Amino acid sequence: MSQRYRITRALQEEGNSVKTISLEECKQYFSSKADFSYTSVFTVTGATTMSIDGDFFMWSYGDIKIPFRHYQGDIYVSGTNEAVIPKMMEVASELRADIVEG
Repeated sequence: MSQRYRITRALQEEGNSVKTISLEECKQYFSSKADFSYTSVFTVTGATTMSIDGDFFMWSYGDIKIPFRHYQGDIYVSGTNEAVIPKMMEVASELRADIVEG
C-alpha cells in the first residue's frame, strides 16, 4: 500500500484560526511551474477506468503524471513513486507549509 502525504498549514495558527492553502493560491503557484498542469478530472486507467472530479495539479516526471490534489485547504499526494518526495518537499517549502503522513 502506498503512503499518502498531505501538504498543509493546519499545524500553523494565526490568532484563533488555522491557515489553509487556497485553490487560487495553488493555481497561481503551480501555473508558474513548467512541469505542472491543472485538470479538474483525474482519470486512472488500468483493468478498469475511473475518473475523479477535483482540483488536480499534475506533475510531469518523465512519462509519468503524478497528481497533487487540492482538497479542503490542503494538497494531497501519493508517495508511490519515490521521486515525488523531493518535489513534495520543494512545493511545501515554497508554499510555507508542512508535510504530514496520512
